[in-house]
Amino acid sequence: MSAAGIALFGLVGASAPNHNTLRAPITWLRLPAMPDTVSAAVTYAAIALSCLGTLGMLNAHRQGWSPNPRLLFRAGALAVLVVANLTPVGSSDMASYAAYGRIAALGGDPYSTTPAQLGGAYARLVSVGWQNTPSVYGPVATWWQAVAAFVGGDRPWLTIWVLMLANAAVFLGTGYLLLRTADDPVRAGLLWIANPLLIGVLVAGGHQDTIVACLTVGAIHFVRRATRWHHDLVVGGLVGLACGVKISAALLGVGLAWPLLRSGAWRQAARQTCAATLALAILYGVYGLHALAPLSAASHLVSTPSLWAVFDRLGTAFLGPRAAATTTSVLWPILMLALAWALRRRVPADTPIVVAAPFALAFAWILTAPWTMPWYAAVAWALAALFRQGRLTQYLIVATAVLALSHNSGGHGWTR
Repeated sequence: MSAAGIALFGLVGASAPNHNTLRAPITWLRLPAMPDTVSAAVTYAAIALSCLGTLGMLNAHRQGWSPNPRLLFRAGALAVLVVANLTPVGSSDMASYAAYGRIAALGGDPYSTTPAQLGGAYARLVSVGWQNTPSVYGPVATWWQAVAAFVGGDRPWLTIWVLMLANAAVFLGTGYLLLRTADDPVRAGLLWIANPLLIGVLVAGGHQDTIVACLTVGAIHFVRRATRWHHDLVVGGLVGLACGVKISAALLGVGLAWPLLRSGAWRQAARQTCAATLALAILYGVYGLHALAPLSAASHLVSTPSLWAVFDRLGTAFLGPRAAATTTSVLWPILMLALAWALRRRVPADTPIVVAAPFALAFAWILTAPWTMPWYAAVAWALAALFRQGRLTQYLIVATAVLALSHNSGGHGWTR
């Protein structure tokens, strides 16, 4: 089932353009374009098979199946290299990455210039819902995108391909690091490098959440060996870099600081926090505070199947849009913290607190945030690979699959 799921993701990507891919197909491996209804059915099947395959492999491992971790890595790397050389599947985010990178490569400011203002071939690929939105990604993500756009020039498909390959390399690097650091390398391999659902969502989709997950694993690695003060500075720096990709990585910093504060390690928490804050200040200082403005606008968005979608409709009807948005912005962080506390109690007891606390926050965030997508689960997946079996992993698989089934159209017909 896992192999079939990967094959179907690859089939959709190779049959671009269709309803579930970008409109800029990678040129060297193309099958005839799929009809929209067929591509939707095949994508749904790919997600379902990948979900069932992942659940089945973990269940087999729990019952004693223990494949060679190196074999898992090679099999996963082969699948990653295949889908990374195909047209992105399931999301139009890659088009937005390319457009923001093109703006930066031309000397513009992606935090004040929109894809619509850029115009041309890049802008035509961006989903209608994001045409007039400046970049909501951090400076690290912008520079990453700009390098790819410099290579791609006026060819959007080449920029997108470069981003796909770079993202695949980070995914493989994260998998290698997890295999080297996890207590159970086989489980870590099944949850990351050989996970068909994650390959379909993160690699076939090309999402930069992979970079955040990689920096998260690096931070956890240094936290575990933090015996000197400079280790704390490295941890804080990695958290700051992760926030420089997506500001939501601040939850990682909170998850790492909370156990330190509870144990009275105030100086260690202060060093990590100051290093992260300094790194973030330097990164955003390159562009200025206006780079944070698009984040404020995006914070009021509500997606489906978020539990806030119904509340947003009812609240808008009875309270008005502004009051409904304010109420949601106040309530969802409270619910997230409450759920994180409950999830923390369900993590296996032998899990180090520096892994359990960030995992609980990351998982609670994707379950309670008003705007949530399947690729947002990348950090939770990376952290789950660092502890032993438990039901929470099954819940994470199902939650990611449900979100993937809800958001896989390649951005076509997307509304916000």
